Amino acid sequence: MPQITVDYSAPLDRRGFALALHPLVVETVDTRLEACKTRFREVEETVVGDGSTEDAVVHVEIALLAGRTDEVRARLSEAVLGLLPRHLKTTDGVRLSVEVRDLEPSYRKR
Repeated sequence: MPQITVDYSAPLDRRGFALALHPLVVETVDTRLEACKTRFREVEETVVGDGSTEDAVVHVEIALLAGRTDEVRARLSEAVLGLLPRHLKTTDGVRLSVEVRDLEPSYRKR
C-alpha cells in the first residue's frame, strides 16, 4: 500500500513522476515511502467524446488502505493533478484525471 496505477497515452516522464509522486503521497496520507508502488500502463488508443480530436489521457489511480477521510483523498487528488503537468512534454489536448480509492478488504501483501 499505496497501490498506484497510471494509464497514459501522452508523453510522460514516468520515473520522474513516480519519484515526485511518492513523497507527495507519504506527506498527504501518512504512509511510508517504501510502501509506495507505481506501475505504468501505456494506452495505445483513446477516444474522447465524439472522437473528432486526438486527445491524450493520463489517469492516475491511487488505492489506499481504508480509513482516510474524503477530505484527505480529495486533497491528494488535487495535489496529483497539480504535479502531473510538470512531467508531461505538453498539456495541450491532454485530459488529466485522478481517483483515490480504498483497497478492497481482500487486499493482501507479502
